[in-house]
Amino acid sequence: MIRPIAVFLLVSVLGYAAAHAAERQLLWGDTHLHTNYSFDAFLNNNLTADPDTAYRWAKGQPVIHPFNRTRVRIDTPLDFLVVSDHAELMGALRDIYYNGINQADAGILDRVIQWYTERTVRQAIDEREGAALFVSALPKSRNAREAAKSWAEDVGQAFPLSDNVVEDAWRQSTDATERHYEPGKFTALVGWEWSSIPGGANLHRVVFTDADAETAQKFLPFASTDSPYPEDLWQWLETTANATGAEFMSIPHNSNISKGFMFDETSLRGAEYTAAYAQLRAKWERVVEVTQIKGDSEAHPQLSPDDEFADFESYPFYIQQDRETYRPGPGDFARSALKRGLGLEAKVGTNPYQFGMIGSTDSHTGLSSAEEPNFWGKMATDSIPENKASFSIAGGPTGWTMSASGLAAVWADANTREAIMAAFKRREVYATTGSRIRVQLFAGWQFSEDDLVNEDFYATGTSKGVPMGGELEPFPGGASPSFVIIAQSDPRGANLDRIQVVKGWLASDGADKERIYNVAWSDDRALGSDGRLPAVGNTVDLATGRYTNDIGATELSTVWTDPEFDPSERAFYYVRVLEIPTPRHGLLDALALGESEPLEGPATIQERAYTSPVWYSP
Repeated sequence: MIRPIAVFLLVSVLGYAAAHAAERQLLWGDTHLHTNYSFDAFLNNNLTADPDTAYRWAKGQPVIHPFNRTRVRIDTPLDFLVVSDHAELMGALRDIYYNGINQADAGILDRVIQWYTERTVRQAIDEREGAALFVSALPKSRNAREAAKSWAEDVGQAFPLSDNVVEDAWRQSTDATERHYEPGKFTALVGWEWSSIPGGANLHRVVFTDADAETAQKFLPFASTDSPYPEDLWQWLETTANATGAEFMSIPHNSNISKGFMFDETSLRGAEYTAAYAQLRAKWERVVEVTQIKGDSEAHPQLSPDDEFADFESYPFYIQQDRETYRPGPGDFARSALKRGLGLEAKVGTNPYQFGMIGSTDSHTGLSSAEEPNFWGKMATDSIPENKASFSIAGGPTGWTMSASGLAAVWADANTREAIMAAFKRREVYATTGSRIRVQLFAGWQFSEDDLVNEDFYATGTSKGVPMGGELEPFPGGASPSFVIIAQSDPRGANLDRIQVVKGWLASDGADKERIYNVAWSDDRALGSDGRLPAVGNTVDLATGRYTNDIGATELSTVWTDPEFDPSERAFYYVRVLEIPTPRHGLLDALALGESEPLEGPATIQERAYTSPVWYSP
């Protein structure tokens, strides 16, 4: 076993970046951003931040906050953005509030309903009671499979729509996307959210495409009112891709609140997985959003009790009208799903859960803000610290419990729609919880420590192995796979604590297992006999909300070889990189309010990155 390295490389960060400028470039973006075209964003006081505002913010331009009306600006601009407003009722609440409801063929009863709806919506918005109206439109807790049978009808009756309102909103949104697309400089991608949540079981997907506005306007975004079943969405993508030539990506998010259905062993219709079903899912859902404002979906302490970092940004609240005890299950978290996928592959021949991982915000403010000191909340209302306790969904989460997360990191050939889509397709992407931690991972059979300082690092990595998201072919001779890993801290952020390799495998007895290895770390620490590493320390001053980089490292690297590899067992490996502790947004807001500690949530946070896995099949 090659011992881990926790040293600065001979090449500086700037020198390293310059030497590799000709290789794939690291792009930062958000594939999950809502504007005032989303009904829930509008009801929660985002009346003005439209797609144009969202793109201007992402590019680094100052904009007006939709609620507190101050001038705000992202600290570090993004390279790409997907505006992903809900397909359901897209533009509807905005249209009702400003224009009323206009149905040309409405009868007398329908016109009375229209008048009442207009009055109700306007009064709720004007009196800032839109959140209550939003909650009243949420599903009630019930059996998800039973609720799905009437989901489309129930949602379709929530609010009457003016004729062509969705078509107009879709055209305006895609036109804005086209205006802001600057190939090579900034990529604006057409997208939407498919928001199926039968019985409170979150099955949401963000869909984005490499299509231009002209192509995108040939179809309307598929909504859960068309069907609440994921396989119907995938089939629509198949049909539409063939008809238009566009590429699509469907990205599940918030599996942590899916009541076990996101990564189940049967479909929502209750059918057993077949090879065809697994293949269809694996084709369209090659990436999962694993961290965002509504919590972290990588792992849970009840499912991974030996993981000391699994209890991170937990979000034990379902999106529904009534409170319900949170029950985490294997179908809710990415690591459990990755393990489950190995077993399904052995059973049906295809792994439906062979996905990469990204982060994104799911912000409904029109502002993609994942920076702890510059976090503008989930909804427009909780942008003000004094409002964080008052905003609540069904008496559950508040602005204090929301997470300032996340970002999608993409290794792409260029900053274009086609190159970004290609990177997602090959899963050469990773997630961070907001920090811009640079991570490179290659897996192979013959890596050595010399490869860490090779001037042609990327070429070496791809010639001797596969990058994150790749698949390792069996190697004759009985060798164990080796992994070359380099992690660099956010240039404007905190130092790094450690690099970990998370391994999952399917044992010979059919049981799925996991293990976490600390493989590189900062400072003068040593592994214990149990493989655990002492904590890095904490420099956060709880009285001021400041910290120092006196601990940790700006760069960590290693070549690690699996010491317990069995070539007969299916396995996956991904890298988790942790920063040193830094102030969480709740502490900063509490101090601004004159409080000594956050009203809810921890005072500090260890930001992190999760790479897409590498898989091995015998």
